[in-house]
Amino acid sequence: MSPALAPTELPGFILTRHWRDLAEGTEIEYWLATDQGPKKVLLTQQTSVAFLPARHRAVVQPLLANLQGLEVKELGLKTFEQEPVLGVYARRFRDLDKLARALQPLQIPLYEADVRPHDRYLMERFITAGVLVEGGLRDGATILNGRLKPAPGWRPALKVVSLDIETSATEELYSIALDSAGDRVVFMLGQAAEPAAPTMDFRLVDCPTRQAMIEQLNAWFAAHDPDVIIGWNVIQFDLRVLQKAADANAVPLLLGRERRPIAWRTHPGRQGYLFAPMPGRVVVDGIEALKAGMWSFASFSLEAVSQKLLGEGKEIGDAYDKMAEIERRYQHDKPALASYNIRDCALVLRIFDKLELLPFVLERAQTTGLQIDHFGGSIAAFSHHYLPRMHRLGYVAPNVGDIAAKAFPGGYVMDSTPGFYDSVVVLDYKSLYPSIIRTFLVDPVGLAEGAHAETKTGLVRGPQDTLFSRDKHCLPDIVTALSIARDEAKQAHNQPLSQALKLLMNSFAGVLGASECRFFNPKLVSAVTLRGHEVMKLTRAFVGQHGYQVIYGDTDSIFIWLKRPYPNAEAHAIAASLVQQINAWWTHKLREEQQLENFLEIEFDTHYAKFFMPTIRGSDVGSKKRYAGLSVDEKGHEEMVYRGLEMARSDWTPLARQFQEGLLSRIFHGEPYRAFVADYARSMLEGKMDALLVYRKRLRHRLDAYQVNVPPQVRAARLADAHNARLKRPQQYQRGGWIQYVMTPSGPEPLEALHSRIDYEHYLVKQLQPIADAILAPLGESFVELTSAQKVLF
Repeated sequence: MSPALAPTELPGFILTRHWRDLAEGTEIEYWLATDQGPKKVLLTQQTSVAFLPARHRAVVQPLLANLQGLEVKELGLKTFEQEPVLGVYARRFRDLDKLARALQPLQIPLYEADVRPHDRYLMERFITAGVLVEGGLRDGATILNGRLKPAPGWRPALKVVSLDIETSATEELYSIALDSAGDRVVFMLGQAAEPAAPTMDFRLVDCPTRQAMIEQLNAWFAAHDPDVIIGWNVIQFDLRVLQKAADANAVPLLLGRERRPIAWRTHPGRQGYLFAPMPGRVVVDGIEALKAGMWSFASFSLEAVSQKLLGEGKEIGDAYDKMAEIERRYQHDKPALASYNIRDCALVLRIFDKLELLPFVLERAQTTGLQIDHFGGSIAAFSHHYLPRMHRLGYVAPNVGDIAAKAFPGGYVMDSTPGFYDSVVVLDYKSLYPSIIRTFLVDPVGLAEGAHAETKTGLVRGPQDTLFSRDKHCLPDIVTALSIARDEAKQAHNQPLSQALKLLMNSFAGVLGASECRFFNPKLVSAVTLRGHEVMKLTRAFVGQHGYQVIYGDTDSIFIWLKRPYPNAEAHAIAASLVQQINAWWTHKLREEQQLENFLEIEFDTHYAKFFMPTIRGSDVGSKKRYAGLSVDEKGHEEMVYRGLEMARSDWTPLARQFQEGLLSRIFHGEPYRAFVADYARSMLEGKMDALLVYRKRLRHRLDAYQVNVPPQVRAARLADAHNARLKRPQQYQRGGWIQYVMTPSGPEPLEALHSRIDYEHYLVKQLQPIADAILAPLGESFVELTSAQKVLF
């Protein structure tokens, strides 16, 4: 059947993108999710472009002659230094890299030679993820040489499968579970000792060999054809083990569309970290998606997250019990192992549903221009938005490293005034750094225009003698569009889109300060951060002039003591009045002094009826980023809030965190606290709180990497793995991980190999006393006084 003309317009959402150099030129491949099923768009004979300083044309001409398919054209573009450039057009993208490397010994730059063809095609057409495909030739699921246009509002209904595997302690594959709307199945190695229970809501398929398991998996993907694979640590563990099993059994793992393999890649900056791109399918790892969305958990294990969010988990026990139970079920009760396996898939699906993780990653892709499963990538997202706009203003981007790395000021953190307070209100600047970019027109092109302007009249003056153009810039317009879109998303209660837009906007200042970014410039990022310093200092002065005292401030938040206790409604009213006055003051000040439109907007955040700001331990200087308060909302609902205190840090035990919370809560509520301190210490010394004495800390490196400085958690982990080795069971900590231990007179000992008695004196002096004294000192009391008075220490 010969190819036919495709429909005039077909909306879709980009799942994967790829490019390849062929003899006839570069070919770009996009896989789309559409209402008509998955479609592959092929764009053939695509030309790639880079930019060469025009003054080097004669020197470069012989090099161009040695590389076929390169053509030089005159362009009306220039560098930030106002130097004209030529366009170097290549039939094959890799020839641009060859030319760039040939020019390096001559110290001749080639700009934007690293922008990959599939990214360049999208960004220059202002496409992020939603697209309209026009025309082209259709051959089955393939559309050849259609034209792509942006379709920012279109979202697909994706077919999702949750994947999980079970293995032996040595990662020998036992079972593969797949949970999707169309089918729930477990492929099990070997013959089940008993038939599957009739109550099971999934299929259990016996596979005589691991080769048969992989073949069944390949066939399932070909038949059910999901768009998205989700899981928990699914790339670094599940897919990696599946690939290992496939390779060991000489059978291909073909999970991509068109039965194509995974194109494994390693992360250049993270040793051992893998990417698993495959044509037409996206892999979304739950852990990575949570971190990208700024969700925070004490542990990102599936057990911990599911218990926190769903109130249930795996229900098998600790790591050792789990492996032993998996082995028992595999040997004696395969249906039970299958149930355990498919349950993990279901937990992942429920977590994704509860937090709207898939809508979030779709909105993130649409917002950033990055592929759905590309987490991180703030620099790439910035470039995706910025490059096409700067080109239209007549500029090409610099190369990474054109400006040497140099320190620059960070966010402004005020000195705090420690102590206990009544009626503290917190005001917060909404998206401060993006608002500074919009208000003061901070921009790479704007800075280049200002630096080379013939007259300085009318330019916006920034910190460190920087000058910015009022009418030729890109970033303020990008931020404005994103800000408007976020306001609309909030009004529509589209939380995933609102969060994606917020994270992208807030990343821009950091990108300008990242030396790995082609737009890195200390002057640019300082024009944002130092302006932030100025905003916070002027706001503090304004508040002081109105009779209140600022006791702390951090980057974009300011903590205001109202000088006396106020009823909740009055405190909220004062805060609302301050918000209105500060915003009006900025609008007037910026219009009158610099003829600028004000986008700085301070908002009311919190009223603390009671507030505590501690000192830095061992001094009388106020701490930073550490406080506690009793917040009260407009309806009078109370909540204890802790920021940066011991109860939120892993180097403090549950004993310390519970003690700190209990002591502060009693003080804030005007309840007796002296007896609480003494009774708590006594109960601990009497062994009644042993369950709270466990340290839980992370090993961030391999165990053998700790040579000179050996912290307690490493000593405990080495004892644990020595104990594991003696019992002939897997060593848990050689590659890092989380360890639980207690302190004994012999030092730290892990829970799984605890032989000594607990050192209660350690917990008294190192955990309870420092917390108590930090809180009690402003009240004129101490831990030793309160515990000695009731003979706790004797």
